[in-house]
Formats: sequence, structure tokens, C-alpha cells
Amino acid sequence: MGWARLMGWATLAEGDLLRDPAYRRLWTSILTSAFGAQITMLALPLTAAVLLNASPTQMGLLTAMEIAPFVLFSLPGGVWLDRVRKLPVYVVGESMIGVILASVPLAWWMGWLAMPWMYMVGFVIGTIHTIAGSAAQIVLTQVVPRERLVEAHAKNAMANSGAEVAGPGLAGALIKVMGAPAALLVDAALLLASALILRGIDIKEALPKVAEGSAAQAFWRDLMEGLRFVAGHPLLVTLAITVGLWQMAHHAAVVVQILFATRVLGMGEQSIGLSYIGLGVGTVVASVLGRRISARIGPGPCMLMGFAITGAGWLMLAAAPEGDLGVALFAAMLMSFSAGAIFIFINFLALRQAVTPAPLLGRMTSTMRWLTLLAAGPGALIGGWLGEHLSLRWALAFAGGTSLLLALVAWRIPRLRQLKTLPAPEPAPLEGPRAD
Repeated sequence: MGWARLMGWATLAEGDLLRDPAYRRLWTSILTSAFGAQITMLALPLTAAVLLNASPTQMGLLTAMEIAPFVLFSLPGGVWLDRVRKLPVYVVGESMIGVILASVPLAWWMGWLAMPWMYMVGFVIGTIHTIAGSAAQIVLTQVVPRERLVEAHAKNAMANSGAEVAGPGLAGALIKVMGAPAALLVDAALLLASALILRGIDIKEALPKVAEGSAAQAFWRDLMEGLRFVAGHPLLVTLAITVGLWQMAHHAAVVVQILFATRVLGMGEQSIGLSYIGLGVGTVVASVLGRRISARIGPGPCMLMGFAITGAGWLMLAAAPEGDLGVALFAAMLMSFSAGAIFIFINFLALRQAVTPAPLLGRMTSTMRWLTLLAAGPGALIGGWLGEHLSLRWALAFAGGTSLLLALVAWRIPRLRQLKTLPAPEPAPLEGPRAD
């Protein structure tokens, strides 16, 4: 009880999710890794853009390399995840990302660091996120009841928002003092700490039984079953298309925004880090209000509102002038992006988990991640091409215009506009893996 009072858990309202020891440990791990993510979010692109003087096309290729594993490995990864315990996969993934990030300063000190090394790091991190990231989403459903998933995603977003408020300034200072590559060592240490926290979660999960037949036959049967489930569910198909198009716009913007800050606005590492506090402010506001807004207007309309908010932010930055006003608008864009993204994902994740029976969660998660990121790689390449051959402003305008148009078109889809509550899951299939 002394520790609970120290951490403030004892002052929480009765029934608050953070009173649950398993969720509290999961939330603490998310908070720890989120602080590290703030360093990586700045240090990796700054290493490429400033230290290695990458072109917009190279920045687009770096982002595409991070996305490629989702396209290559999501579907088989989902089949495999439905046959194994998810928590160990999550723990190992956190640890491995820490190790690969530590390779960047090592390569820097040894004189090996170049864009091909950065491409390799991006591809490995993307591969780990493909598998361990899906496992992390399923672990949440094993810890939290389905009817509280929106609340859980909102609290997870709040954990991220705390890191996004305090983390960017710290990350900018670390990068200024240590250099972008060396600052990644701090992230590596935080990820290892996150993995240690996760190991203490007690989840009782029965390993599934695989249907009779050869391993290869069972694998492909299970993979196709996951695809058929998603393809046969109108809501999941609609979510995959809309969020996939938004991911295209998002990745077109993300490949050029650091280049825009450094080369158009003339910002340094520390000022960029301080501007990223806007990311945290947006996340805090959206995390606090997101659950209430979703409950009031429905998860569908709330998600569409997120498309519009992010699009407006990218268009605002595309028109930003040089000087102090441009710097302020860069921070405002980050704030609008994070707020809009929270509105999108706390509802998108909760909706797709709510309609899926437990035996299919792994395959559904991986299939949906595969579908929504199919357009992300081309989006990154489009953003890089526009930034190099037209201007960085054109890339941001493409992202903003696409996202706003998506919001307008998606509003005309009754399945999303009229979605006011979380739907119930489909009946569990008779084929494929079964719980013991």
C-alpha cells in the first residue's frame, strides 16, 4: 500500500483500469518505451538528414524500408502469433529493438555509418514491429475486457502523451550534447527496462491446437482463414481502406517534415526537439477528451474527425513562411497531427478488436496492419519524389489535401458516419486453431 500511495494509485477512482496490477504494469512499460521513442523519432531522421546529408528521395526510401516488413511479413506473422504466447514475443521484440538501435552509434564510432546501414536498421526495426507490435496489441486484449478497450487505448495514449510532453526537450538536449547517433543508446536502455517490466505481467494463455494435416497445409489454411474473416467483414474492409489511405498521406508528410524544419525553416536539433513538445500537447488533449468525444458522437465520426484534423495541420505547414511564425506553425502542425492521430487510432484499434473473436485476433491484427500499410510505402516514396523534384511544400500539401479529401469522402459512408457504439464480435470460427 505504501508503494501504491507513492505512485498515486490509491487516489484513483474505484474501478479505474490503473488499479488493475497487470494493466498498470503494461501501462508503465508503455510509458517507459514511449520516452525512448521520442529520442528515436528525432535521432534517426536527424542522423540521416544532418549527419549523412540525405536527400528527400533517400529519406523516402528510409521510411519505405521501415514499412516493407509489414507488407512482407504481416500475414505469416499473424498465423504464427495465433499459435504462440504473445507476451514473450512482445518482451523479446522490445529487447531486440534496443540492440539494433545501439548498432547506430557503434557504426558511427567505427566509421561505417552510411545510408545503407540506416536502411538496414529501418528494415530490422520494421520487421520487429511487424511481429512484436501485433503481439503487443493482442496482449492488451488479454489484460483488459473488450468493453473497456477504448478506455485502455485512451490511457495508453495518455502514457505516450506524458512522454511526448517531456521527451522531445530531453531528446533535443541529448542530441545536442551527445550527437544524434549516441543519443540512441539512451533509447536502447529504456527499451531494455520496458522489457523487464513486461516480464512481470501474469497472463494465463492456452496454446492453440493446430488442425490436422501437414504443417504447411495448416499454415496456409489458417492464413487464408484470417484473410477471409477480414474480407468478409464489411466494417473491417472499410476501416482498412480508409486508414490505409490516411497512412499514405501520413508517410508522405513524415519523410519531409524534418527536412522542411532544417532546410526551409532553418531549425536546429534543440529547437526541433522543443517544437515536438507540441506533439505531446496534442496527445494530452486528445487522450483526455478522446474517450468522451467518442462516447458522445460515436467511434466512427470521431475517427473521421481525426482525418480532418491531421490534414489541416499538414496544409498549414505547407503554407508556413520562414522565420518565427514558420517555427510556431511547425509546432502547431505536430500538435494537430498528434491530436488527430489519437482520435483515429483509439477508435480504429478498439473497433477492429471488438468485432474479432479471440482465436482470430492475431491473424486479424496482422491482416489489418498489412492492409493499412500497403499504401504507406508508396506514400513515403511519393512524398520523397515530390520533395526532391517539386518542393518540400508540395509533399506536405499532397498529404494535407489527401487527408482532408478522405475525411469528406468517408463521411458519406453510412457504415462509419452512423457508427455510434462498439459492435459485438463475430462468432468464433469452427476451423483452424482452437483454444485448449
